[in-house]
Amino acid sequence: MSSPPDREAIVTTGRRLPTDVAASILKEKYPNALFAFVGGSSNRGEATLYSDIDLVVIFQTLDHAWRESFVFEDWPVEAFVHDPETLRYFFQEVDAKSAVLSLPAMVMEGPVVPCTHPMAVELKALAQGVLNGQPALWDLDTLDSKRYRITDLIDDLRDPRTDLEAAATIGILHEELGDFYFRSKGWWSASRKHIPRRLAAVDPALALRWNEAFIEAWRGQPDKVVLLAHDILTPCGGFLFAGYRRNAPPAWRTGRYLLDGE
Repeated sequence: MSSPPDREAIVTTGRRLPTDVAASILKEKYPNALFAFVGGSSNRGEATLYSDIDLVVIFQTLDHAWRESFVFEDWPVEAFVHDPETLRYFFQEVDAKSAVLSLPAMVMEGPVVPCTHPMAVELKALAQGVLNGQPALWDLDTLDSKRYRITDLIDDLRDPRTDLEAAATIGILHEELGDFYFRSKGWWSASRKHIPRRLAAVDPALALRWNEAFIEAWRGQPDKVVLLAHDILTPCGGFLFAGYRRNAPPAWRTGRYLLDGE
């Protein structure tokens, strides 16, 4: 678990510590909540003036879960409001099926406010159980579809028409190639800015190579990203274009189309 942020680093921004702010939010906005887990970059000591506080707010029971955003004491706040059953559902039916375990990670890593609660221990154990598991493996059709998609992006990047098209392609490729790397190994995935962080946790050498390749690509030199994609795809068959075919389901049709003369 990450060490807590340095108090002086937070104070110099003119804002209170996220855990202190979270306790005030519970009192003012969610007075009937049992407790909350405090997540976000602030817990890793990486907060900036524009970082938000992620709150997983737990009630005894709710009609439904919800998510809302607001500003409290100059902190942007994203609140994920649950009871134990809705939290379990999101763990198993939303995050686990997407293979991106954002909510379980927030629960597992986040300190509890206003104080330790027996249910918090149970929910952290539940989150840890999900994190210790594995996502469903991709079947061959999905693997080939992803290889084809990445091949197409790489071909666009080899000779882009404009700098803007190149930048857009690099952004999409960063997401697609990161997801492919994790999922092809049977691991939980990551998205957007979390991809380099997860890579650093599972393969520090690859993370350094990844960062250098994409930074150079954004500077107009894509060769290292092309080679990186080649090396990541090779264990699964490499780049894929010629011979690829994907059939649409037979049910994907509207009513009978009448030709002229019928």
